[in-house]
Amino acid sequence: MTLPVDLIMLLAFVPAVLALVLTPGADMMFALAQGLRGGSRAAVAASAGIATGAFVNSALVGLGLGALVAAAPWLFGVIRWLGVAYLLYLAWKTLTTRLDGTGPAVRPARAFRDGLIVNMSNPAVILFILAFVPQFVDPARAILPQFLVYGGIIAVMGFTVKALVGLTAGGIGSALARNPVLEKVLRWASATVFGALALRMAATAGRS
Repeated sequence: MTLPVDLIMLLAFVPAVLALVLTPGADMMFALAQGLRGGSRAAVAASAGIATGAFVNSALVGLGLGALVAAAPWLFGVIRWLGVAYLLYLAWKTLTTRLDGTGPAVRPARAFRDGLIVNMSNPAVILFILAFVPQFVDPARAILPQFLVYGGIIAVMGFTVKALVGLTAGGIGSALARNPVLEKVLRWASATVFGALALRMAATAGRS
């Protein structure tokens, strides 16, 4: 069976992606914050949402999103500000929801949705895919299948790393939540991470 991607390119792609997913970034910080906020299950679900968003973004780029954005660059701005608003909402929600079991639990389905929305509303992800993946694409082969393969690799490797980070944070969060003082500190720390990610995305929007 013929592979949709060149084998040599694939062997070069995997270690490059590993180095990238091990580098702390917005998605990793989001998984960390979800682990602190909602525990291990929420962290894994959020990581799965982030991974799904990365795969969908890869598919969209393979389908020609790059050409669409080039024709209407304002689309990036709209997507980015929607992401800023959602991250600020998550910061407020985290700040006003107790982590000691007296408030509503973070359901895995909601954590998955949050991870998906945050990833897909961050144009930096699409820009990264536009800049990085084509270096490994063979123009003599069908383009979309190659983007799907590479996007799947990014999703799986990213999920593995971010889930491990979130699981560690989830265990710490569960222990700290038993102490009322530390519970408050934990809540503020998680909300601060979401707020910082929103400010980072807003600053990027201001420079564009």
